[in-house]
Amino acid sequence: MHSAEFIQFFDGGTEPRHELLGGKCASLVTMTAAGMRVPPGFAVTTALYDAFIAHSGIRAEIDGLLATLDLDDLDSVDAVSQHIRTAICSRKVPADLREQVLAAFAELQSRFDEETPVAVRSSATAEDLPGASFAGQQDTYLWLVGAEAVLDHIRRCWASLYTSRAILYRLKNEIPDEGLSMAVAVQKMVNARAAGVAITMNPSTGDRSKITIDASYGVGEMVVSGQVTPDNIVLDKVMLSVVSQTLGDKHAELVPDFAAGTLVERPVEDDRRDRCCLSTDEVVAVAAMAKQAERHYGCPQDVEWAIDRDLPDGQNVLLLQSRPETVHSSKAVAVPQAPEIPARGGFDVASLTSSLTSGLRRP
Repeated sequence: MHSAEFIQFFDGGTEPRHELLGGKCASLVTMTAAGMRVPPGFAVTTALYDAFIAHSGIRAEIDGLLATLDLDDLDSVDAVSQHIRTAICSRKVPADLREQVLAAFAELQSRFDEETPVAVRSSATAEDLPGASFAGQQDTYLWLVGAEAVLDHIRRCWASLYTSRAILYRLKNEIPDEGLSMAVAVQKMVNARAAGVAITMNPSTGDRSKITIDASYGVGEMVVSGQVTPDNIVLDKVMLSVVSQTLGDKHAELVPDFAAGTLVERPVEDDRRDRCCLSTDEVVAVAAMAKQAERHYGCPQDVEWAIDRDLPDGQNVLLLQSRPETVHSSKAVAVPQAPEIPARGGFDVASLTSSLTSGLRRP
């Protein structure tokens, strides 16, 4: 059994406390609470990281090394960074803290019929500081299988607080190391049966009373890049009833080959090409999620979504990315322009969940 002090599931109904979850995990909890279903997972909180640092006894060693730094000597910064990261990765995590993660990982895996790959992502407390831009400074690991791999890469995420880039950025911007901490997101990789985009207007006319969905089989990359002609469905935004539906050719799909670590393009059989790739319930679920995103962010949204084949019906429509629709919205003077989502800390859904489908690349 895990403790809420150390582990918080995104859908656990807990308050999204930034000091406990870091920027990314707090956003995932917030989006889930707002009705936007992100790939399921949990946060290893900053309390667990802090307990690990306290038990390891390396706090004084870290502070001593940072105190010797010369910002103009990049070689010394690299050396200090390597020393600190090695120290963090080589220390044992106390058994009681390991058990917290193992219990949460087992609970996450119990939601699926078979062992399912996950992503492990850094979520630092400094991410949401006003005016700070920490994008890409800490680590992300995709397509991990098994509890031991997850435990190892959580520790690597902790160590990435002290990459050379992160150290230099904090020093140059006078961000103190005192109180700095790291949460980690452990999140299911998306196994898309169908995917695509949804826009909370008709992009052909700018009609905001409609929701438009483009959908095809497999990973959504082929829809976004225009490599397939998707199914096109237009719905009334209030009633979520279908106004029009046009079947696309959907001649090919991208599916993951987990053993080879690649995305494989394969032809779609004729019988699947001749029908809509989404059921009626899935069309309504995608539209409802896009509508939730628009309500939450306060302006028309361009949403990337996927139907995850590993999750049960009713839980398998996932939000991968949501950003303001800009082509038609920019023409309407009366509509306020929303900042990147969300405004605080430069974090948006794309930076966390979009790559949950694209971590496997084509050979």
